[in-house]
Amino acid sequence: MKNNASLVYNFCLVILDFLALIAAFIGAFLLRADSAVPVANPISGHTYLIVFLSLLPFWIVIFALLGLYNSSIYERRFSEVARLLVGSFTGMLFVIFWNFASVNPIFPAKLVPIYGFVLAFVFLIILRNIARLIRTELFSFDIGLTKVVLVGNTVMTGELIRSLANSKASGYKVMAVIGGKKYVGDAPIRTFSSFNEYLQSASIDIHGIIQTELYADEPRNAEILTYAQENHINYRFVPGNSELFVGNIDVELFRNSVPVINVRQTALFGWGRIVKRLSDLLFGFVLLVLSAPLWVVVAALVKITDPSGPIFYRTTRVTRFGTRIKILKFRSMYWKYCVPTDESFKLLGRLDLLKEYRANGDYLANDPRVTKVGKFIRLSSLDELPQIWSVFRGQISLVGPRALDAAEIEQYAKKNLILSVKSGLTGLAVVSGRPGISFEERRKLDLYYVQNWSLWLDFVILVKTVRVVLERIIRGSDRYS
Repeated sequence: MKNNASLVYNFCLVILDFLALIAAFIGAFLLRADSAVPVANPISGHTYLIVFLSLLPFWIVIFALLGLYNSSIYERRFSEVARLLVGSFTGMLFVIFWNFASVNPIFPAKLVPIYGFVLAFVFLIILRNIARLIRTELFSFDIGLTKVVLVGNTVMTGELIRSLANSKASGYKVMAVIGGKKYVGDAPIRTFSSFNEYLQSASIDIHGIIQTELYADEPRNAEILTYAQENHINYRFVPGNSELFVGNIDVELFRNSVPVINVRQTALFGWGRIVKRLSDLLFGFVLLVLSAPLWVVVAALVKITDPSGPIFYRTTRVTRFGTRIKILKFRSMYWKYCVPTDESFKLLGRLDLLKEYRANGDYLANDPRVTKVGKFIRLSSLDELPQIWSVFRGQISLVGPRALDAAEIEQYAKKNLILSVKSGLTGLAVVSGRPGISFEERRKLDLYYVQNWSLWLDFVILVKTVRVVLERIIRGSDRYS
């Protein structure tokens, strides 16, 4: 059956967008009307409001064309904000064009459209976030959830069950698994041995089918797809080797007869590589200039805190084509502990902390080997400043896959696509929002980045990196990956 909750949410968003835009236009008018400076075009508030109410439907159409009422946008908050910005700007341009084309002006003063644009963008974000919070809370009561059935008995089936387990966060609820109990575990999910057995259980209403395994018997696959189409149920297929499909894909007719899935290569080869290098040079130079005073301050603090050691700490990392490079960081630990990990804890006389360090994924919340200044520069990522020089030199990129140490290189040996590009100062793993993510998760994020690279994606990651660093400082914890 159709997911009516999604339609209701879309309708609510349209209403909220209307209210946000009306409030923005009224606010813009009042801000200028209350000013002591006389307006250029005396217009009554009633006339002004009537004109803008008649133009608002066009603004909503612009939002719809930008995909702001598609369910796929709900899970991509940054993309939603970016599209709201573009939509607000485009909508205001439309209104300004209408003003020029009209016989009578619709703006009382030139500042009104500027006020309107800013207020519209702010109000839209606020109201949409309120709607998202309410929707998330309703998920806790099983209201508005997208109910799905998984078809298959593969590792991917188990991954989907775990990924969708938290209904409040995912917005999904797995109602049943068709194919066996192997990957269901202790989850309270009904299982069926076949699709026909599931069909006989008329008590389950669903909004979607996710198939993780194709049957050797082709008619069985066709039966599932036909059922979904006839009952207006969303159908999705997850390939067994999902890594083959994490990049940009499209479906095309090969030789005008055979439908094939085309997985496009990374854009980081050819011209994309040149564009990325130019952007690294530009931003690297700007960051070097802007951060120069911080270099002096941090270097002085490091030396004052522990005069016995050098300012910088050097470590070896592996980047493109397995090239080993020296990575510089501002030293954050006491110099006497800048030795192999096991030895440093022996010097400290705290082998108990070594066990805790290993158990927590090579991390200690209050590591006694780290200086007071070191704790702050780790929190604020100021210890990473020297790597900007590595970006400028071309050893690494500003954004890219995570830099590897020598011990990890074997695990990446068969992932030539990841190792064919430069590692980055920041990346998807840093901004993923999941503390302590595993090596395998990092690798998947790196692969996604390489296959979906764009300058826009780099910009998104850089903005999110700033947010993550600020959150770490506020939270008082330097653990983010």
